[in-house]
This record gives sequence, C-alpha cells and structure tokens, in this order.
Amino acid sequence: MSREALVTAVRAGQTIEVTGLLDGMTDAERRACLPALKELRKELRGAPWSAPSRKAYPALHAAGAACHTGAAGAATWIAAADMRWSQASPGVLLHVLGDREPEWLSGVAHRLAQRPVTSRVPYALTAGLVRLSGCETPTTDAHVTGWFEHIGSAWHQGDTVVERLRREPHLPVMVAALFESLEVTGRVGWLFGDGPDSWYSALARLTREGALDRKVMVDACVARLLRGGAAADQRLFLRLLTCLDLTRDEERERSADWTALACDAASPVAWHAQSVLASLVLDGEPALRLLAEMTSGVLFRPEKKLVRAQLILLGKVLKRDPSSAPDLLPAVAQAFGHQDTEVQERALKLVERHFARLDGADGARERIAELAAELSPGPRARAERLLGAGVVDSAPVVHAEVLPPVPERPRLAPAPGSAVEVAEEVGALLASGGDVATFERALDGLVRHAHDDREALLEALRPAVARRWWVDADVSDTQVDRYFRESPHGLEVLLAALLGRVRTATLHAAVQQRPDRGDCPHRALSRVFDARLWEVAHRIRTDPLPFLLATPSWSTGLLEPDELVARLAEYRRLDARAGAADFAQALLRVRRDGDGAPAAAAARARALGTPEGYRLAQWLTAQGPRLPLSRRRTAGARILLEMGELDEIQGQFPPEFRRLGRPQSVFKNRTYCPHWDRAERQHWSAVLPGRREMVAARVLGDLASAAVDDSRKEAAILPLLAEADGEAGEALHLCVAYGLAARDPEDRLCAVDALLVLAARGQLDAERLGADLGQLVRRGCVKPLRLAESIRTAAATGAYATVWSVLRDALPILLADLATDGTGGSATRGLGDLLEVAADCAERSGARGDLAHLARAAGRRGSSRLVTQARRLRIALTQEAAA
Repeated sequence: MSREALVTAVRAGQTIEVTGLLDGMTDAERRACLPALKELRKELRGAPWSAPSRKAYPALHAAGAACHTGAAGAATWIAAADMRWSQASPGVLLHVLGDREPEWLSGVAHRLAQRPVTSRVPYALTAGLVRLSGCETPTTDAHVTGWFEHIGSAWHQGDTVVERLRREPHLPVMVAALFESLEVTGRVGWLFGDGPDSWYSALARLTREGALDRKVMVDACVARLLRGGAAADQRLFLRLLTCLDLTRDEERERSADWTALACDAASPVAWHAQSVLASLVLDGEPALRLLAEMTSGVLFRPEKKLVRAQLILLGKVLKRDPSSAPDLLPAVAQAFGHQDTEVQERALKLVERHFARLDGADGARERIAELAAELSPGPRARAERLLGAGVVDSAPVVHAEVLPPVPERPRLAPAPGSAVEVAEEVGALLASGGDVATFERALDGLVRHAHDDREALLEALRPAVARRWWVDADVSDTQVDRYFRESPHGLEVLLAALLGRVRTATLHAAVQQRPDRGDCPHRALSRVFDARLWEVAHRIRTDPLPFLLATPSWSTGLLEPDELVARLAEYRRLDARAGAADFAQALLRVRRDGDGAPAAAAARARALGTPEGYRLAQWLTAQGPRLPLSRRRTAGARILLEMGELDEIQGQFPPEFRRLGRPQSVFKNRTYCPHWDRAERQHWSAVLPGRREMVAARVLGDLASAAVDDSRKEAAILPLLAEADGEAGEALHLCVAYGLAARDPEDRLCAVDALLVLAARGQLDAERLGADLGQLVRRGCVKPLRLAESIRTAAATGAYATVWSVLRDALPILLADLATDGTGGSATRGLGDLLEVAADCAERSGARGDLAHLARAAGRRGSSRLVTQARRLRIALTQEAAA
C-alpha cells in the first residue's frame, strides 16, 4: 500500500508528502518501490515537457535517490541528465538520504564529485554529504568549481570574500586544487574580478595572515606559470603572484624559474620574469652564466619589446662591468639573426661599443664572426669592418624561389553505383557541405537512381534526411512551399521532390516564373545555379531525366566535348528530352579551346541530327570562350570594374542565363543582397568555367568590402578562382589586391593562397597587382599594415622573388607621395613595414636595380622605421652581386 501511495504522491508532485512517506519506510520497502519509480520515469521521458511532467520531476528525483540502497545507483539517479532541469533541492535530498551510514554517504558524495562539471551537480549537495559523512573533501574539477562559485555567489550575505574564506574549513585543500586543474581555472577565472574585495586581494591577505602557506602559494603560482596554458589562465596566476608581493630573497631563490619563463612563457609572463631578473642582475645577484642563458632564449622570441629590453639590460651590465664582455657579447650577437633589422642594429651597436674588451678572448671573437654572417647586408658590412676583412662571409646568400606545386585538376569519379552510396554522399553534403566535384557527383547520382529505381533510392535516403525540418509531417505544405519557392537550398529541393514534401505546382512555378532573389551583382550567377536545381527537381516529379548533361568532367567545372556528345547520343537512343537549363549549363561548361577535340566533337554532334546536337556543333565551332569588354570605375575610394555585353550568351539561352551576358554596372544592382550563404559561392566558378574574370568581376565588390568595411568570410572563393581555367585578368588581380588587405586573417590567407597559386601557374601579373596595390593604398582602400602582414606571410613560404616583383611596382607609387609632400600622409602610414618586407625579399632573392623615389626616402633625416628600412632596401638593391 505504501508503494502505491508513494507513486501517487510522486506523480502529483507532492514533494513534502513524498519525504514523509520515505521517512517511515524500511530499506526493503524502499527497494520495493524502485521498479514503479523507474516505470514512471520512463513514462515521463516520453511525455511532453508540460506543467504536469515538470511538477512530478522533483518528487521523482528525491524518491528515486532515497529508494536506491546502493551508493553507485543513488549517485547515477541523482546526476541523471533527464533530471537535471527539474530536480529536488539539495536540502530535500540531504533529508531523505541523511539516515544512511557515513560510509554510504561518502560513496555517494565522491561519485557525484567525480561527475563532469557539465553534469551541474549542486555543490550544496556534495558539500552536505561530505559534512554528514565526515569524509575527506573531494578535489575533483566539479567539486572545486562548485566551491569557488559557492563562495563567489554568497555576496548577498553582506560579508566580503576574505571573510567567507576564513570560515571555510577546507580552504588550503580547495585553493591548492585550483592550481592543479586546467578546467577549474577556465571556469572560475571570471569570478576573480578587481578591487579590494577581489579573490586576488583575499588570497594574498590570507597568505599574509598565515591561513595559507606562503611558500606553497608562491611555488604553486610559479609552477602554474611554468606549466603554460590559456592566456586568461596565465594572466590570473601572474596577477595573483604579483599580489603576493615577493621579497627579494623569494625572487632570488627562483632565478632559474624566471629564466625559463622569460625564454618560453606567454608575453605578459615573460615580461614580468624579465623585469624581475633585470632587477636582480642590476643588484649583482645572478651569475653571468644565468644572464647569458636567459639572453640566448629571449633574443629568439618574436616580441620586439622583450628583445629590445634585453639588449638595454645587457648594455647596462656591460657598462657597469666591462669584464663581462667575453661572456655576454656572444649572447648579444645572437640577435644578429633576428628578423627585425632594427634589433640587428641595436645588437651590432652594443657589440661595437664593447668589442675592444675582447682582447685575448678568441673564442668570443670567433663566435661573433660566425653569427655576423646572419646580419642584413648593411649591418654585415659594418661587422666586416669591425672584425676584419675576410672574417665575415659578406657574400649575399640568394635563396631559390619556392612556390607551391601547381594544383592538379582531378577528374570527377563516376556517379555512385548504388542507392546506398548516393544516400551516404547526400548525408555528408547535408551535414558538412562539399566542393563542386562532390556536389555534382551526388546530384547526378540522385538523378540517375531516381530514374532507374526510385523506391530503392527513397528507402536509402530516409535516414539521411530524417533531421531536415521539412520532413516532419506536422509541418504544413504551405511552409515547405514557401521555403522552396524562395530558394532551392542546394540538394534539398531534389530530396523534397523525391519524398513528396514539395508540391509539383510550386516546382512548376519556380521553373516557369524564375523566382528572383534580389537585384545584386551575384544575381546572374545564382539564378543559373538555382534554375538548374529547380528544373531537375521538377523533372524528377514529372518526367525523370536518365542522367544530367552538364555534370562536369573536371573538378573546376569544365566539361569535355566528347563526353557531352556521348551523353546527347544516349539521350537520342533513350528518346529522352533534355532539360533546357541543364543543356544551357552544359554549353557554358564545355571546353572549346585547345587541341582539335572540339572541332571533331562538333562534327559528331551535328551527325546526331537532334536540335541539341546542332546547337552544340554551332557552339563548339564559334570563337570562344570570349570575355566582355571591361573598364575601371570608382565608387567612392574603391576601384571596381564594369563589364560590357556578351552577345553569345543571349538569344538561344534560357532567360535566366541571359543576364550573364548583359552589361554589369557599378552604379546599379546596389540593393540588398540575399546571397549570404558563403557555401553557395564556391559553385559560381563552375557556372562559367574558363571565364573566371566574369565571376571575379561579380564578387569584386565583396572583396572590396572585406578591405574597406571589414566584412568577413568574403575571400574563400579566391583560391578556387586561382585554380580555375581562363584568363587571369584585371578583375581577378583586383580581387586578390583587396583580399590581401582584408580584416579577417582567414580572408587574408585565402588571398595569399590565390597569389601563390597564380604565381605557380605562371598566371600572376606582378606588375598589374603591384600597381593596383599602390593605387588602393593611396586611396585608403588598403591598409598598409594588413598588406604587409599578408605579403610577409607569402614571402615566408619561400616566394621572395614573387613578393618582390609585386612590391617593386607598388612602392614607387607610395614613395612618390612621400617625396611630394614630405610626410606622405595617411596613404603611406605603415610604409615602413612594407619597406621591411621588400628589403627582406630583395636581400633573399638577389634583386638589383633602381627603385623610383627610394633614394630620396633613404636620404631623409632620422632613424624612423621608414627611413631605416628604406636605407636597408637601397643597400640590398645596389650591393655587388656575389662572385
């Protein structure tokens, strides 16, 4: 009887009555109730998340925990995911479990503490179980995280963090656990805050009072910094270490740790360690050996601030103790190989100032001479005068040009041979997308199997599309039709047509009325891509195609003429009617240049005697592929391109294709662009294979926005255009120029990839790209610092000659502005960084010759970055070639 009463009370959500019933039960009676509670839990899992089910869960949570007589079972029930969002309060759970043995309660507490943090087991529950059982407090990530959040969230009690911590019996254990766990730090770091009532101040104060062991705290902070980790974690422990306010003796004891941190830690930590060591060095504390070891590590760091500070420190030590020169100057000379020539100059000046102290120290002299070979040409000549003729190898080292391998064009594999294979490829595309080849192969497979064995294909596809929202029977036909009326959404419209989830009338209207997705520069490309998908979906429902004519032969979208003729011949044999959009896309993709294959294919196409055969023969024998005329126009500060009319993509093409051949104006098509899905854009280059300039002209505005308006994810199409077929002309080079100055680092990397691929294929017009970059920097569209970072990345791959060939035509434009007004204004802000990359590339590639306006820039007064790098570049361009 008690079992039925308990289940009834649980179902009604009467938690108080449930606890009363449980208090009067023996262990055997509780065990007898457990099967009924499990059945109720199973029932509630399948019930709608409504008020009755939510009301029952807290009572069920408490009853199930109490009726488990094993610690493991009780812990599993308490931490179950389905109970997480509507569970009994910790007080109720502690009440119903409080009559158990301490050993049992300890087992539950430790099992709950071992759960992941995401289980969100209340800290009050585990802490209460620890208190009732008298066991050791757990130090797992979940329990320690809960402890910190519990202390931090008790602000409403009116006391301070330090007062709350003083009352904690397990304070040393929990604080020690903070230093051990990476996950805890990441989750509770935000609690530490600022001000006098922060965790930093509280822990430092408790350390001073003796509640926390000072040596343990300091050692733990230093050890955690040595361990490394996320930047936020490093900042937390660095600030805590700073608040502990180490004494000079404590700093001296850890000299080796400071050296390791200065060499390898994150920048803020390294800077702190360097400053501590500097104060010790100036007090005469560490040995010269330790200072030299630290210098060797710090001078190889990329942070110029740290390197310069180290050189300043060494200068002070050498000035105070000249006898240290034999030990320290070889360490200073390691900066000769630093990528920043200003650092090289500082190091060389320091060596020059104290070189006389090396008399008799032949080993130090030899080491400096060996390292001097890594200096740039200008400083290297000075080092040769210092060390003596012939001691330094002054011959410039010319690096061989390294470019990426030319990308191979893979042929498309045949369509999947079975319905199951088609479903697998479709599922992968729906889940994570795919490239042009994967998409076209899956599309052709869907068409073929829908024609040959529709039922087998449907059976295979159901698991792949089960998570599409429009598959749900509760979704109305009107909603589905509206969704596909606006866009085919890739392969989804074909799948919906196969499954009968989109009406034939909707597909027919899409094919006949050609839905318009906005009047923007991308409209012509997107309409062609969409029109073919709508047409195929409509034909699947009304007159299935045996296969597609426009499936490309190559991954770039090109279609071999022989393959297209063979497909048309098979269409004639099957008496199949070609789709207008599919055939039009096949014409745009078929290869018309190269060997005699197009002419021979034209003859075979004409012999077919079909309208499509005659049309293909006419297309193959026409001159092509041609590009429309283009001219530059400016829109504000931007340089854009207008395209003229292309007659051949007009009359005999379907209406949605004709827009590709119509004039494209900079001052029209400026309305809202609905083509926000960047994944769709990768297919646009396959709409017009062999005419990538026409595609580049239509995305040029997007690339300009990436540089000027700081938009993101615009340049992913650039590597595809670089690998595509056709002329690499004005539009593509302007796209690359804008991409090199995009705000998003990923966009800049895409532009660098495109630049290198064009260079590897011999299609990069460096003079054109350099001139474009110069003009765009002058107009303020391209930020020099972003450009410098991009081309430095390109040069770092080994393409020094390529990058120099681009900068050779960009720099004169910017240097001319400098020569005209004496300052250069905003157009040349960051010019020093560009000159630095240019000088590095000229030195490594062996470039020689004159550069307009460089002499005037190099002859300016001062030692600014611009002037220093201009002098370095001039020396590199005018030095004698190696014999």
